Amino acid sequence: MRGPARLLAILLTVALTVPVGAVSAPASHRPGPCALDRVEGETARQWVKRVIRCAERRWEVPGGATKAICIAKAESGLNPKAVSEDGSYLGLFQQAAEAWPDRYREWTRRVWELDERALNGRTNTIVTIRMVNANGWGSWAAVGDC
Repeated sequence: MRGPARLLAILLTVALTVPVGAVSAPASHRPGPCALDRVEGETARQWVKRVIRCAERRWEVPGGATKAICIAKAESGLNPKAVSEDGSYLGLFQQAAEAWPDRYREWTRRVWELDERALNGRTNTIVTIRMVNANGWGSWAAVGDC
């Protein structure tokens, strides 16, 4: 066999040997780090833990992902939509609402197309983990029993 007939035979062979369901279209593509979709049956808190682990693998922080998850749990109960009673702290790591716009600009990249809201779990995590990677835990160091 030559040319197009050979190519067709190869493609058919490959197509017939790949198990059904082994090839699937990717979930929605989002640029940037830790663009993880929630999997079926996964709670928001489980998803948040995966995002924190992902971010910490990319930008190591003192105490690792275990400490980061502990702090997020103490700050917000791992609730990405958490807002302090007076509205001055937002999201997983309870970022200062007043400082958030500057922190977002400093610690994210436009090409990542992250949500600008502090109440977005992925964005709040990436900003926090990048800040801690560069500067340590700062005021978060004494949070909870972490």
